[in-house]
Amino acid sequence: MDHPKLIRPAEHAIYDASKMGKATLFQSPRLLAGLNAFEPDQEHALHAHTGTDKIYVVVEGSGEFLIEGAALAMREGEMLVAPAGVPHGIRNTGGRRLLVLAILAPGPGVAGTDSRIVP
Repeated sequence: MDHPKLIRPAEHAIYDASKMGKATLFQSPRLLAGLNAFEPDQEHALHAHTGTDKIYVVVEGSGEFLIEGAALAMREGEMLVAPAGVPHGIRNTGGRRLLVLAILAPGPGVAGTDSRIVP
C-alpha cells in the first residue's frame, strides 16, 4: 500500500473462522498500524510487548479488552492503551464480527522489543 493515502480500515479486514485475522495497514521501524479481526467467540490471548506501547481502537463490534487479568467491556469508538510490558488481549463476546485497529510504537523488530505470551 502506498502512503500517504486515505485508509478505510474495514475494507482491509481479514476474517478467519479458525483464528483471529490480521492485516497490516502501515509499517515502519517507528510504527505499525494493523487490524485484528475476530469472529464471535474468538480471542487474542493475554500477551505483553517489551519496549512497545500498543493502542487498540474498536472500529466495529463489541467485546472485551483483557488487561492485567481484568476484562473491560468495549464497543465501537472506544480505545485502550497498553503500555510496554502490560499484559493485554481481546475477546469477542458480541454476536457479530469485531474489528480492532492496533497501533504499535515502535514497530516490531526494533532492537529491544519483543512479544511474550502471558500464562
